[in-house]
Amino acid sequence: MNFCSHCGEAVTLRVPDGDNLPRHVCDACGAVHYQNPKIVVGCIPEWEERILLCKRAIEPRYGLWTLPAGFMENGETVQQGAARETLEEARAEVAIGPLYVLFNLPHINQVYMLFRARLENPEFGPGAESLEARLMREDEIPWDEIAFPVIAESLKLYYGDRAAGRFRLRSGHIERLPGPERRFRTSIYVHAEN
Repeated sequence: MNFCSHCGEAVTLRVPDGDNLPRHVCDACGAVHYQNPKIVVGCIPEWEERILLCKRAIEPRYGLWTLPAGFMENGETVQQGAARETLEEARAEVAIGPLYVLFNLPHINQVYMLFRARLENPEFGPGAESLEARLMREDEIPWDEIAFPVIAESLKLYYGDRAAGRFRLRSGHIERLPGPERRFRTSIYVHAEN
């Protein structure tokens, strides 16, 4: 950030009075500009033992598969955001169920909240951000073509829970490990049964 969104003057990065972290502060009007993690909401849309995946038509990770999810908008609940993202990315209407996973991704300043959901009907298709939308059985999941570690981890948990006959809420964090390779470490905590 270079300029104040309140008055247009230059900002400096410093620890403001009464704070303990560096923030962008406008020396002209005194406005403190906080930057906080983005919330990503989405769902695992289910239909007759299959789930709906979307192939990305945008970067990052163009051409790889993901669950319908995206940044939450102002003025909506997390459930509304998950349903909206599914409609935008897969042109599908869903009934949002219970929260299934909550993952912190501190290396990219994001928090993912994915819900279990039921497709209202089997009508869907690629939205503007998708090349393709497809219902898949577990044995059809292209594991080597999943766009993000948080999606792969969520799908593994989902299929493990489905095999066990019970779904449990989980939270945790995924951290990128140092080095040029795309390697991650995941910590998961199990909560109540859904």
